[in-house]
Amino acid sequence: MPDDPRPRFYLTTAIAYANSQPGVHTLYEVIGADVIARWHRMLGHDTRFLTGTDEHSVNIAMRSAEEGQDPRTFVDEKVALFKQAEDLLGIRPDRFIRTTDPDHVRTAQELVRRAYANGDIYVGTYEGWYCPNEGFRNASDVLETARGTICPNHPDVPLQWLSEQNWFFRLSAYQERLERHFEEHPEFVQPDYRRNEMLGFIRQGLEDFSISRAGAGWGIPFPIADNGETAQREDGSWDPEAGTIYVWYDALINYVTGAGFDSDPEAFAHYWPADLHVIGKDILRFHTIFWPAMLWSAGLEAPRKVWAHGWLLAAGGERMSKSRGNFFDPGDFVAAFGSDGARYVALREVPFDKDAEVSWDGFVRRYNADLANDFGNLVNRTVSMTNRYLDRARPAPGPETDLATEWLTVLDSYGRAIDGCLLHDALASLWSYVAEANRYVDAEKPWELAKASKGGDTAADERLRDVLGNLVEACRLLGLAAAPFLPATAPRVLAQLGYAYPYGDDGNGGPPVLDELRWGAHAGEQGRVAAPEPLFPRLETEIAAD
Repeated sequence: MPDDPRPRFYLTTAIAYANSQPGVHTLYEVIGADVIARWHRMLGHDTRFLTGTDEHSVNIAMRSAEEGQDPRTFVDEKVALFKQAEDLLGIRPDRFIRTTDPDHVRTAQELVRRAYANGDIYVGTYEGWYCPNEGFRNASDVLETARGTICPNHPDVPLQWLSEQNWFFRLSAYQERLERHFEEHPEFVQPDYRRNEMLGFIRQGLEDFSISRAGAGWGIPFPIADNGETAQREDGSWDPEAGTIYVWYDALINYVTGAGFDSDPEAFAHYWPADLHVIGKDILRFHTIFWPAMLWSAGLEAPRKVWAHGWLLAAGGERMSKSRGNFFDPGDFVAAFGSDGARYVALREVPFDKDAEVSWDGFVRRYNADLANDFGNLVNRTVSMTNRYLDRARPAPGPETDLATEWLTVLDSYGRAIDGCLLHDALASLWSYVAEANRYVDAEKPWELAKASKGGDTAADERLRDVLGNLVEACRLLGLAAAPFLPATAPRVLAQLGYAYPYGDDGNGGPPVLDELRWGAHAGEQGRVAAPEPLFPRLETEIAAD
């Protein structure tokens, strides 16, 4: 690791509340981050991908009590649902972190100690609204409605009015440094309009924020007593009077825990700072203002880039939520579309930089149009024609073809789109090439060339081999390039074309993918295509919706 010559890439998702089953809208960012991780692994980068669950919210303690369980049993059950759903969707993190993990507990407490040693935390009194799902809310962060005061991000979760003695973090001390950091690192917060939102918030003036909760509730014990001494007793237990670490302070720290802060200092030195945090737009302030200040206070670097995606919206633009019941169950989603189909339609229908209204019918139309009709049909007829006209012998691609020239442009835009977290644009680039290859079939008419060849036309015979060779090559390149999005399909595409798939289940282990994505990279290799097998069976809307 420290002597690993490969470029390293460390990316994370936000960690989800383990308070109920996940929906597709919850896992959307994890699917996207998995695509980015797979791309970097295939590039040959030393990639570390972290996702997981946030398990210490007051909401979890309340929900577990309602269900007659202790919090640990409750979260264990919910975490199992998250892991099951992520596995169904082909998500392969290097670590699934839980904020109840022992190394995370130690890391969170150590970062509190560092902030204290740096003079950045002090005892004060908090009075105001508290959202059990999100934490303390400023007066400007709540909405007054006919049914009372609500949190805009969790309108169905009743707010609590609290007045208690807490520890506070001196965020105000980092005002100038944050402004300077935003100006000197314009890539730090993306998309740009999100960066501008956060910079505007900073310039309004930053307030210190609470980082503890009073009492010995469900959470990580606060490690410092009011007098500045350790809150740990001689027997190793923690003084309940010291309270617990505020859920957001605890949760953010998972990113350094996951890089090895406590358990593997060499790994931490190698992987930190994170190259990319992928998060939802509603938690941008915590990740781009609170988090850098917390890290600087602990003597650590800020992450290099934070990407904020939008939301999947239900009919009428309503936000999806489990409490409203207007969400898609991951099990049902994968049962209908398959693992790769589910990944594809989620990331193609929803731009990775803004909100989008989605529907089951829309997903089915996208699946049928792009996967069943366009890509699946291209591979199927290419393999079928090679079987029928060339007795399965795989022809070499021709060096001079519009498909080869077009591929250079497509691959460049595809790679740049993934690097820019515009995953929908990356797919649009690839599928423009799928359309180009399908047009090539219709223009060249291999069936007519085959008929002429059979009649003794040697020029037609040569042209037939070139055309089918070009189509086989186009399918090979598409299958490999799409592998981060369609990891289960890519090996099947290459197998039908008579090629070995060189990458592991998570994208690791093969040659640098850009070498493989050169037109004609394997032109000199003899081979035979396999029997054609449908990749994406067409769906009927009514059947899929049942």
